[in-house]
Amino acid sequence: VIKCKAAVAWEPGKPLSLEEVEVAPPKAHEVRIKIVATAVCHTDAYTLSGADPEGCFPVILGHEGAGIVESVGEGVTRVEPGDTVIPLYIPQCGECKFCKNPKTNLCQKIRITQGKGLMPDGTSRFTCKGKQIFHFMGTSTFSEYTVVADISVAKIDAAAPLDKVCLLGCGISTGYGAAINTAKVEPGSVCAVFGLGGVGLAVIMGCKIAGASRIIGIDLNKDKYAKAKEFGATECFSPQDFKKPVQEVLVEMTDGGVDYSFECIGNVGVMRAALEACHKGWGVSVIVGVAAAGQEISTRPFQLVTGRTWKGTAFGGWKSVDSVPKLVTDYMSKKIKVDEFVTHTLPFDKINEAFELMHAGK
Repeated sequence: VIKCKAAVAWEPGKPLSLEEVEVAPPKAHEVRIKIVATAVCHTDAYTLSGADPEGCFPVILGHEGAGIVESVGEGVTRVEPGDTVIPLYIPQCGECKFCKNPKTNLCQKIRITQGKGLMPDGTSRFTCKGKQIFHFMGTSTFSEYTVVADISVAKIDAAAPLDKVCLLGCGISTGYGAAINTAKVEPGSVCAVFGLGGVGLAVIMGCKIAGASRIIGIDLNKDKYAKAKEFGATECFSPQDFKKPVQEVLVEMTDGGVDYSFECIGNVGVMRAALEACHKGWGVSVIVGVAAAGQEISTRPFQLVTGRTWKGTAFGGWKSVDSVPKLVTDYMSKKIKVDEFVTHTLPFDKINEAFELMHAGK
């Protein structure tokens, strides 16, 4: 058993608490990882807020991390101690019907237990003050050591800087893949990206790499426009600057609507606007943001009858074990940006400040 520091969420709506936790050794087909770096994501904040119907407490959150394999359980062949890895919240077992289908990346092998905050055998590897602590998204990167299923880990280039590539565990991969894999943006396309946080910037990067001719960024926070333009946005605006609905503004700006739109916020009203901003006959809108529990989307069916397509994406459609090492290689060979997404680097004990910065849009 390893004793180490972890940021524990004891109950919803309260700041994380830095505690000493015990991390049990890995069982069969499990891997224990020394986490070197982790990022914070709105999904962690969403669960911490208490709005997540799958949220279990007390829990160790975090799902964007990178580290070194410390030890492996029986039967593990994919990685060995000393390997540099990124934990994966969407695993890839290679055996289930989802893994065998090229149309999806949603491996279902450990979905039930992962959703309950437990390892595949139905138990937890974390304890603190004599209490069992739940896992989160199969990763729990807000701990100096974590245990994951062996199908939930990608071995990456040992030379990669872990404080940067941890972002490929969720945000950057998600946005980039939404443009490249889910929408399949073509050269010359006109795109609109709603929400210019980390995921939105990654979508812009994907659209630019795919050869889009025009990329319109939409966000209420004008402080985000300069960064969006660095990533490839050709123009940015705030819906508050117009009297009419944002979809009407976009349809006028683009002679009938955009070829591709992306919702990177998790707001069902914006999801509708993003669809309705698409061009009649061929426009495609991709939902990337995660809406709160129980919310529903709506539009007039005529929007779809007249040739628009509504899609969703999880982890950018990447089959995780196969794709994450390639994304790291693409970063190392400067094909994709990663460093530019990092705004602040803080010590682990300042993790609550990291959440404050995120909520402040900084």
